[in-house]
Amino acid sequence: VREALRTVVDPEVGMNVVDLGLVYRIDITPGLVRIELTMTSPACPMGDLIIETADRAVRAVLSEGVAVEVVLVSEPPWTPDMMSESARQSFGWPR
Repeated sequence: VREALRTVVDPEVGMNVVDLGLVYRIDITPGLVRIELTMTSPACPMGDLIIETADRAVRAVLSEGVAVEVVLVSEPPWTPDMMSESARQSFGWPR
């Protein structure tokens, strides 16, 4: 599921949601995958698109009949510290 989410790119910054630190939680239970995502800003205009893309990407790697629930959360607020080391480096931000 995490690898499928790596294919989901935030179009405003051109980086995947996993490396950006936008994936807060992935719960996998029989018949259901629940993903909690956040945005870099509460007013992100790409939120709906990112959620839809995440839903499609995860459904594409699951067995038929497994439900996917992608939930937008706002707590804790996202900060650049949540990004992977490679993401910070690509933006030229120190650790």
